[in-house]
Amino acid sequence: MSRIVVVHGVRNYQRGLSPHAARDTLAATWGDRLAIGYKDACLEHLTPPQVTAAYYAHHLNDAEAQGVSDDLDRLTAGEQQAVLTWLHVLGLPSQPAEGQSWGGLPLRQSIDLVARRRGITAQTLARIAVAFLPEVYLYLSSPARRTAARQEVAQAVEASGADVVVAHSLGSVVAYEALHAHPELSVSTFITLGSPLGLPGAVFDALAPAPVEGHGQRPPHVTSWTNIADAGDLVALPRRLGDRFPVTAHQELHMAMADFHTLGMYLASGLTAAAIAPHC
Repeated sequence: MSRIVVVHGVRNYQRGLSPHAARDTLAATWGDRLAIGYKDACLEHLTPPQVTAAYYAHHLNDAEAQGVSDDLDRLTAGEQQAVLTWLHVLGLPSQPAEGQSWGGLPLRQSIDLVARRRGITAQTLARIAVAFLPEVYLYLSSPARRTAARQEVAQAVEASGADVVVAHSLGSVVAYEALHAHPELSVSTFITLGSPLGLPGAVFDALAPAPVEGHGQRPPHVTSWTNIADAGDLVALPRRLGDRFPVTAHQELHMAMADFHTLGMYLASGLTAAAIAPHC
């Protein structure tokens, strides 16, 4: 049976489990979801590949909150700046409207403004910010954690012998950097799900290797790169990575209102199965 490596995103710390047990638990869950995706794509005649989990959350576990919170006050100054950068991509004006003035809106007011413009609740937007940005900031601002997380991906790929990597959310950043840092890995197919790789400032400008003239590089040996983003995924920004990266194909889902930005949602989609199947 062929094998793929799946790299998780934020909020996947498996409290109380060893890294080995966490990998096994996640791989089993993701394999079940991928089987649903194969059915959704009418690929029941094919056997889905075996999933190997690349688990790095234990290197970022102090960024993992108990439960899901919208408490913006718990964010550090650096994390708050990352949230503001994200809000500008979502539509926060850089300058006040005519007749208004501000010296920089407080974070909570900025979230309220963007939430109204996008037709969602401020609480929902705050919960996304608190769940997503701290782990991203911690990964990108800590060289030791960054190296350790990338090493987890490289070891999973090497041990499994897989040449297909499927990476979700922050995991797409970790995997992208890992494949560049370990050119000895012969991964030919890269599939990114709900990826923030192109998010200006907070992610894109902090990548290693650094973008050249506004464009990121394709990892060594990768010949096929498919990006899949839900049209309502507020983390996958900008959704069309092809504007900043040499992506082979881009696909869009329309499911986020029912299951926001989860790896399970993406793996259970026929689009993901269809991107994987030709390479397994």
